[in-house]
Amino acid sequence: MLTQLAIQDFAIVDHLELDLTGGMTAITGETGAGKSILLGALGLCLGERADAGSVRHGRERTDLSARFDIQHLPAAVEWLSARELPAEECLLRRVVTANGRSKAWINGQPATISDLKSLGEQLIQIHGQHAHHALMREETHLALLDDYANLNDATAQLAVTFREWRNSRRQLKKLSEEGSEVEAKRQLLRYQVEELDQLGLAEGELATLEEEQHTLAHAEETLRETQFAADCCASDEGGALSLLNQAFAHLSALPGSDKGTLANTLAMLSDARIQVEEASSELNRLASTTELDPERLAWVEERMTDVHRIARKHHVAPDELCALHADLQREVAQLEEGGNDLEALSARVVELRESYRQEAKKLSESRQKAALRLGKEVQQQLGFLAMGKARFEVEITAKEAPSPEGLDRVQFLISANPGQPARPLTKVASGGELSRISLAIQVVAATHSTVPSLVFDEVDVGISGATAEIVGQLLRKLGENGQVMTVTHLPQVAAQAHQHLHIEKQAKRDTTLTQMALLDEQGRISELARMLGGVTLSDQTLAHAREMLHASQRPPH
Repeated sequence: MLTQLAIQDFAIVDHLELDLTGGMTAITGETGAGKSILLGALGLCLGERADAGSVRHGRERTDLSARFDIQHLPAAVEWLSARELPAEECLLRRVVTANGRSKAWINGQPATISDLKSLGEQLIQIHGQHAHHALMREETHLALLDDYANLNDATAQLAVTFREWRNSRRQLKKLSEEGSEVEAKRQLLRYQVEELDQLGLAEGELATLEEEQHTLAHAEETLRETQFAADCCASDEGGALSLLNQAFAHLSALPGSDKGTLANTLAMLSDARIQVEEASSELNRLASTTELDPERLAWVEERMTDVHRIARKHHVAPDELCALHADLQREVAQLEEGGNDLEALSARVVELRESYRQEAKKLSESRQKAALRLGKEVQQQLGFLAMGKARFEVEITAKEAPSPEGLDRVQFLISANPGQPARPLTKVASGGELSRISLAIQVVAATHSTVPSLVFDEVDVGISGATAEIVGQLLRKLGENGQVMTVTHLPQVAAQAHQHLHIEKQAKRDTTLTQMALLDEQGRISELARMLGGVTLSDQTLAHAREMLHASQRPPH
């Protein structure tokens, strides 16, 4: 369960910390007040894509964190424990900088965005306001059915089997068509590997050769110039050290040389003598160790020529030869390990084909059973949503060809009026009907979800009146067994909530801020009245709001 959401410098939020509880929480506010900010911050904590626009204007970064109580979520505890992370609770943190860069942490340890997504799937589900648009795409129907029936793992395993089968078929076809070309390729690869074996280029050797070539090529110049510099520093007559010694001796003989400016000057001359003497020694050492080795230079340059020649031959950069060598060795090894064994590969293709068919058949049987249950449950919810005369069905037909998802084509069918045949949802449902069907499906899916925290983002769009009150009752019922947060514009829905979060946008001077707060009873009545009657709150509107709140909070008989 989500227990706390902390937001710092996100969009138009300066600083905000929200403590959340179980049950149903309604989130309301004027259009544009920033209700999406709350879900946006939560989405970033769960691994959604970030950009620099998330950061509040004029700030360096946004800092977001979401804390979850996971004591009743064994899957999340197992996820954390498997990665040696503390599993007493779960804290997801996300920082996005003004240049668009992002960092993430899980329980204080650095994490990847994919880690946030993977763990987030165990913690909370978000049902978006545009979910009904997804129903217009038939490919989402199969995914919804698999989610409902907890068949995602089986479908994922089937996809793995399908890919192995497909890849084996492609390899078999390729080897069958190539025939003698395989042997020719093997011989070419062997020749290329032998050539690179003979070259024997070690990792990093080219850089060492280039450095040595540069040193050897300039050895004569280095020897000449260092010897000249050493002579300039020498203590012999005319050398810098000799002249410094003379200057020091003459000044030292002057009266008062141990005081004032002369003392400072003598100290500097003394330091200079030491520095020059050390420089002279270092130059003499360098000159004595610099060797002219034309034979070594010739060998190094010949070695470099061989490296560049073979790199050009293989159309790669010289520093890529080692990687190419390793790749060619692996490819030869694969060919020589019997990857071209047509008989063994043929048997493998048959084995994988049978495995795919068995897994697909078992998955189809599970989907057929789940389709009947889903159809009945959605049908029941449609009755609550004033579509009792409609008939909803989940139809499963066979695909023309195998696919990673199996052999099933799933379609949602609807008959809006009695006596009419059920037709594909994508062709007959109106906007309002589609919203209610989508809500019915999401409520059914949430009922079967193992994730106790659910977020509904304006899923009640296109619904009003008595139907809206029923929607609120459905969401409240879901909240009684977990945690439900719903963004809504409908007072009938908000009144059903166990707690009510109000979002308000305020303009101060040259800045705009969003504030969020949990409302007490009087605050809820005022907000419901605003949702019912607009800005001007009459006594009648307030009384209506009060009655609506009290009626919704009374336990059912």
